[in-house]
Amino acid sequence: METQSEAREALKVISLMYHDVVEGGAHEQSGFGGADAALYKMEQGQFRKHLRAIAGAVRESPARVFELQADARASRPWLLTFDDGGVSAYTCIAGMLEEFGWRGHFFVTANYVGSPSFLSGAQIKELHRRGHVIGSHSASHPERMSHCSPEEMLREWAESVARLSDIVGERVRVASVPGGFYSARVAKAAARAGIEMLFTSEPTSAGRSVDGCMVLGRYTIRRSTTAEAVAAIAAGRVAPRLKQLLLWNAKKVTKALGGRYYLKARKSLLGQG
Repeated sequence: METQSEAREALKVISLMYHDVVEGGAHEQSGFGGADAALYKMEQGQFRKHLRAIAGAVRESPARVFELQADARASRPWLLTFDDGGVSAYTCIAGMLEEFGWRGHFFVTANYVGSPSFLSGAQIKELHRRGHVIGSHSASHPERMSHCSPEEMLREWAESVARLSDIVGERVRVASVPGGFYSARVAKAAARAGIEMLFTSEPTSAGRSVDGCMVLGRYTIRRSTTAEAVAAIAAGRVAPRLKQLLLWNAKKVTKALGGRYYLKARKSLLGQG
């Protein structure tokens, strides 16, 4: 079975997963459109409250993923990650992080580089120059990455890594899984494409290795997430992290049983179907 090749590691890290930050409810300003994507888009004022709350709850600045080592710190390290590659990474988010002396991880959907509401190549290069981590979020953002063929998975990772590496001028080695559709096969394809660190949407702080690729979970931050809740997660408190894990496991069962019908039902409820 696939899980037999997965080795548990000592690495523990709390990773927060954000998406876009917009202004005045203009959700189309940055990243993907639609009601589903809007659930993860945050107003600038709200995002600033989040950052201030986190800064008051943790002593250390967020780490960058390749600085992590098992048992490297007395306290558990934490990371800030941002999915999709929306233009707000450059126009808003990076500057706000830098006010705190922080750096983030921006996972870019490579086929959308230069498209309206997404980062341009020049903006990606500048973010990299300023010390932020650039990673892959696949090439095309398939709806169900874990249901792609092995060849499709490899192509999604390899093409995105090649394009982003060319933009930043060095090999891109980190990625995040689009849509939360993770499986060990997804990680194995990522490893074949040269990805060394792969972030999922599983709310866990435990890392595991799949074919030499370190797989790390993340805690999802939505528009509805309060500043107090995100600060508690960043500080490592058990209750809010356990709540996310229980909800995630229930959602995982629904995804597995429903497949594409899960996506259709979700879009219908959000007025997209």
